[in-house]
Amino acid sequence: MKKYKKIYNVTSKKRNIKDIIEKRYIIMIIIICIVMIVLGLNLFFIQVIKHDFYVNKVEQLNRNVIFSNSTPRGRIYDRNGKIIVDNESVKVIYYEKPNGVTTKEEIEVAYKVADMIEIDYELEINDLKKFWILNNKEESNNLITDEEWRLLEERKLTNLDIENLKIERINDQLDEFTDKDKKAASIYYLMNVGYSYDEKIIKDEDVTDKEYALIAENINNIKGFDVRLDWNRVYPYGDVFKSILGNVSKTGIPYELKDYYLNLGYSLDDRVGTSYLEYQYESILKGEKVSYQIMEDGSKKIINQGSRGKDIVLTIDIELQKEIEKILEEEVIKGKSYPNTKYYNRSFVIISDPNTGEILAMAGKQVIDGKIYDYTPGIVTTPVTAGSIVKGASHAVGYKTGALKIGDVRYDECIKIADTPLKCSWTNLGNLNDIQALKYSSNVYQFYTAFNVGGGNYSYNEKISINPQAFETYRNMFKQFGLGVKTEIDLPIESLGYTSNSTLPGHLLDFSIGQFDTYTPIQLSQYINTIANGGSRMKPYLLKAVYNPTKDGLTDLLYETKPTILNEVSLEDEYIKRIQAGFREVMTTSGTGVGFIDSKYNPAGKTGTSESFIDSDGDGVVDKQTMTNTFGGYAPYDNPKVSFVVISPDIFYKETSTSRAPINKNISYRISQKYFEFYK
Repeated sequence: MKKYKKIYNVTSKKRNIKDIIEKRYIIMIIIICIVMIVLGLNLFFIQVIKHDFYVNKVEQLNRNVIFSNSTPRGRIYDRNGKIIVDNESVKVIYYEKPNGVTTKEEIEVAYKVADMIEIDYELEINDLKKFWILNNKEESNNLITDEEWRLLEERKLTNLDIENLKIERINDQLDEFTDKDKKAASIYYLMNVGYSYDEKIIKDEDVTDKEYALIAENINNIKGFDVRLDWNRVYPYGDVFKSILGNVSKTGIPYELKDYYLNLGYSLDDRVGTSYLEYQYESILKGEKVSYQIMEDGSKKIINQGSRGKDIVLTIDIELQKEIEKILEEEVIKGKSYPNTKYYNRSFVIISDPNTGEILAMAGKQVIDGKIYDYTPGIVTTPVTAGSIVKGASHAVGYKTGALKIGDVRYDECIKIADTPLKCSWTNLGNLNDIQALKYSSNVYQFYTAFNVGGGNYSYNEKISINPQAFETYRNMFKQFGLGVKTEIDLPIESLGYTSNSTLPGHLLDFSIGQFDTYTPIQLSQYINTIANGGSRMKPYLLKAVYNPTKDGLTDLLYETKPTILNEVSLEDEYIKRIQAGFREVMTTSGTGVGFIDSKYNPAGKTGTSESFIDSDGDGVVDKQTMTNTFGGYAPYDNPKVSFVVISPDIFYKETSTSRAPINKNISYRISQKYFEFYK
């Protein structure tokens, strides 16, 4: 009985499950039917009831299609109104791949265009072979054996393998290529290089009137080809400051910037700034497009005449910049003639107004195998070990914390911490006060300040402990001067330098003399300016003003940059003046900066020499110790009008000699002299 009851229960459960499934199917069918009915009614509503309304809507949209042409960018001027970037009109022959075009059709078009224009057709040999293969399919197939075709069918070879075999086996066939064949191959290559949807520039230099007219007259016979008038950037001063002026794309938005510019509403074929100032001020320099409306009869009606982009004026004096670059090139090459300069190859210069942050000139030059290259972007991207130039900021830490008092006298001789090498100044300097410590660039004086800041009690050859918070105390003050923070210069990239996590006592001593964290040349320039102007950290900038474009040049001012104080150093005036007095002494008799700027201009400043480490053979291992020279100065000391920063990394190779080439000194003296020639 129990057995039958159990069977009945199982059968009953199965029947219930089946009923549930059938109900769900019915519900699903009902839902699908409702959705189909709604869709059908909606289609009926659109296609029948509202047919005329939507037809008119489509026609209206078609009539409002806008075609826009590229317009020239704004000009770039220097501070004295001299044009340093302009536009020139150019004729362009270009190709846009039509939908559904075949390879055979493209080759035929390439041959037609080859009869119409002159073009450099020096292609790589493999590109010529590929063109021959496309043009001679049957003959190229005969270069492959039956066995190889069988292996392709069995997927033991790929189509790419077959193509490579064909390329390898083409030899004498190219002897039959005429000049016209080579021209057609070159044109075909240009038609297909890059992304298929891109506009391909076939020729945009030295296009003759005849070539331009021939293409324009035959666009119906050479499908995809067309002509237009475009513009190119021109540089009246050649390569002077060109790396910072930046670049503009040739044919459209570069792939790596696509998302950025498309999000701003640009079209893929828009020419845009791709680096430095052209990129930084793209929204100002870009032109307003010429726009057309398609009318019902197919004619075009101009909606917007468009205009050239707005003009910008830079803080740069281009004539001074030209002279500074020339001096720097000469001195960098000359520097390599000094002994023990195996690893030296570059120097940086910045000239600025310490009261506003305006940059009057900035340059970096690098020599490789006797050839000079521009390295100006390194001013904002290359961290260097600064050395003693930072001792003004180290004094500020001492004054702020009470670890150093005005007039403190300390005895300069080597110090020794247990289990570490001696730490010394460049020589034993004897008794020094705080001003003399800057004048003679005493390391030991700074070490005692660091001991006091860190709460350490120093005894010769004994271990010492310091409060790790001392590192932050130093860094917080250094940042107020611009060291270890972004200067906010108006360029799209800027490095912060390197900050270590170590809190060893010896490293605090290294930090205090500029031998630990690293800083960029632009940070050191901001630091010097902050001391020169009395404690205001000014934002360095290159954009001086913006003007609306007019036929009469710079007449319609739109915007003028105002100097920006990023912060005030939290230090009493008496301490700032004490640092300034020390910097003044650096540049007087027996100071370490004598001869860097002519004394008749009453300069103040600070030199620096630091130990640096490099990877000499590119194997990823830092293996050589070099010395870097830095200098920052300003003039006149009692009413600063200008500041100079000169950096020469890896100026000599420490392990072989201690001789120091006077590269930094020579550069500093010459560029400061040139400035004073320009600005009496």
